[in-house]
Amino acid sequence: MKLFVGLGNPGRDYAGHRHNIGFMALDRIAEDHGLGPWKSRFQGQVAEGRLGSEKVLLLKPATYMNRSGQAVGEAARFFKIDTPDICVFHDELDLAPGRLKVKSGGGHAGHNGLRSLHAHVGDSYQRVRMGIGHPGRKELVSGYVLHDFAKAEQEWLDDLLRGISDGAPALAEGDAAGFMNKVALRVSPPRNEGRGKATEAPQAAREPAAESPSAEDTRSPLQKLADRFR
Repeated sequence: MKLFVGLGNPGRDYAGHRHNIGFMALDRIAEDHGLGPWKSRFQGQVAEGRLGSEKVLLLKPATYMNRSGQAVGEAARFFKIDTPDICVFHDELDLAPGRLKVKSGGGHAGHNGLRSLHAHVGDSYQRVRMGIGHPGRKELVSGYVLHDFAKAEQEWLDDLLRGISDGAPALAEGDAAGFMNKVALRVSPPRNEGRGKATEAPQAAREPAAESPSAEDTRSPLQKLADRFR
């Protein structure tokens, strides 16, 4: 069994915050793949099901961000899930909005949710780092992450979440490259053939048409002279 963990803060007041993008990712996976229903367990909300060939437990800790490790540790011990089989979805200030990277192991880089996981399950879990961008100055970080995504960000956010959902079965089966490819197809889709033809059409229309050969002039000299003064 794999344990997919989304990091965030519980309650309606936090639901749209940038810090809750991990919760959003799990909600999209559960909805698209028919996992659930969500139930209260392990100090959080859980949903079970299959992604590809793998049985997966989705967990959204209800302990608030800085105590996320408590819920994760409890679920992992109950199901005897090894730390490398835990995958954590979280916001990442050091990545541009809409960018995503997968990483296994490493430090917590000051992220309170990851810091708590380190304390309860160790550091060898897998992370899906979802870029939200940086406000520019350290003193602005708290207000930035604890604030709703702007309307202008909704398009890339939806593309990213859809891509994560598309690639979730590959991620559960250990195919990180396949997962990343699915995300890329949503975030940076290949150029549509039809669109390519459409963009070429105006250029073709601006090119001068080839001249057709003139028909033979059968007018008499007197008629030609008269036509010049009309």
